[in-house]
Amino acid sequence: MSGPYVIRGSVSLPEAELMWRFSRSSGPGGQHVNTSDSQVELRFDLAATEVLPEVWKARALERLESRLVGGVVAVRASEHRSQWRNRETAAVRLAALLAEATAPPPKPRLKKKIPRGINERRLREKKQRGDTKRGRSGRDW
Repeated sequence: MSGPYVIRGSVSLPEAELMWRFSRSSGPGGQHVNTSDSQVELRFDLAATEVLPEVWKARALERLESRLVGGVVAVRASEHRSQWRNRETAAVRLAALLAEATAPPPKPRLKKKIPRGINERRLREKKQRGDTKRGRSGRDW
């Protein structure tokens, strides 16, 4: 692999905790596709890892609940012909997934009162528009 894959800040994916599995890909490759194991499945035990801070870990376990199988998150890559490029793709994809899952929740939107002037201007413009349309008819109001 080309180096540590940063999740966020100084936290990165630990190489020792990554589990790789290779199989034959159904993607591109021609004659080469039947002889090489180019599809990559990368597994990361999210429930047992010690790398992530506890707050991040709890947040990720909650957000990725539907993707987890026994506390393990899995990512597959088979877009490329070479196993090495598929390994890179899978690792980057896993790091991005964990970065999104561990991100803090967005700040809640504060409700604000609409200024009185804006509301009055809107009503005045509606009145003018109605007068314009009423003036187009042949009737005398």
